[in-house]
Amino acid sequence: MKPRFPLYIPTKSRWQNARRLTSKCLDYMNVPYRVVVEKSQYADYCSTVGKDKVLVLDPAYQRDYDTFDDLGDTKSKGPGPARNFIWDHAVSEGYEWHWVMDDNIRHFFRLNRNRKFRCADAMPFICMEDFVLRYSNVAMAGPGYKMFTPKRNKHPPLILNTRIYSCNLIRNDTPYRWRGRYNEDTDLSLRMLKDGWCTVQFNAFQQEKMATQKVKGGNSEAFYDKEGTIAKSQMQVRMHPDVSRMTYRFSRVHHYVDYGPFRKNKLVLRKGVEVEQGVNEYGMALQAKDASAP
Repeated sequence: MKPRFPLYIPTKSRWQNARRLTSKCLDYMNVPYRVVVEKSQYADYCSTVGKDKVLVLDPAYQRDYDTFDDLGDTKSKGPGPARNFIWDHAVSEGYEWHWVMDDNIRHFFRLNRNRKFRCADAMPFICMEDFVLRYSNVAMAGPGYKMFTPKRNKHPPLILNTRIYSCNLIRNDTPYRWRGRYNEDTDLSLRMLKDGWCTVQFNAFQQEKMATQKVKGGNSEAFYDKEGTIAKSQMQVRMHPDVSRMTYRFSRVHHYVDYGPFRKNKLVLRKGVEVEQGVNEYGMALQAKDASAP
């Protein structure tokens, strides 16, 4: 039982077993994946992940990347170049969608009746894939954050038309690529939503991602250990001033984005797909069938 679409992890300076959280999680779940690394760290990752799972980032993606600032090569360009390489790699292999994940996700969970169960196989990815394939206008989807669904509150199985962070299932034929030195996930989500696409954030399936600056390596060393999150939030406001503003949240400077304008974006079923009447444990009708089938 495997996902139908490929999974990729862009990663940097986290080849040590104690730091390569997402790859160890997927190993536990018996889910195939590949990591994308810079050439200088190829041997390091091969030694822990395995040579068959390692792809080397084409440096042209770093050279040509749109950082959305004028700082050029004076500081790290973040994971965006690797994410664009991944997108094109998935297209070159003939896939219609691909998964791209941060490298600091510890576990995936299933939320059921406000209880969270750690996932031990590929089922959450398969279920999310099955859902998005019912619709013709979903551009991106992914699991929500475990920390945002406290047990004392009720939660819907999914949230439409919001940002998709850290674990992204992306439709390959949409006319976008990653940009920005920071906030690539938010920017990509907003550009899709502004063009009328839908995004789907699942609460039924969740990720336990380590907080920013908690795991050494990656963007922690490149950005946040030195400059905090102010520059990140400032770039978000410059990118999308119509829906973004600076704020102070989670004990640090952050940005706030208003997704209210995108509530009008409605899911459109693909031709031949019908949603059956009835409810699941969340009280929502989500089961679909192919009407063209006998």
